Amino acid sequence: MDELIRTIVEPLVDFPEDIKVTQEENERGFTYILSVNKKDMGKVIGKKGRIAGAIRTIVHAAGRAHQQEIQLTIQE
Repeated sequence: MDELIRTIVEPLVDFPEDIKVTQEENERGFTYILSVNKKDMGKVIGKKGRIAGAIRTIVHAAGRAHQQEIQLTIQE
């Protein structure tokens, strides 16, 4: 799943080497935490959070395809 997140985010950012994806397990499933360079944060979030919402939707749908509950958190 982290490769999927990286594949989606890399073309959006100017500093792809700063992309970090970590995984945490919780009672509902998994939470992936995406961290990018501070200068790229606006590009990943998008206007009114639309890009972030789209990324979360794709990740959630991919998790459902594998019968997993997946959430994505974007962290500075």
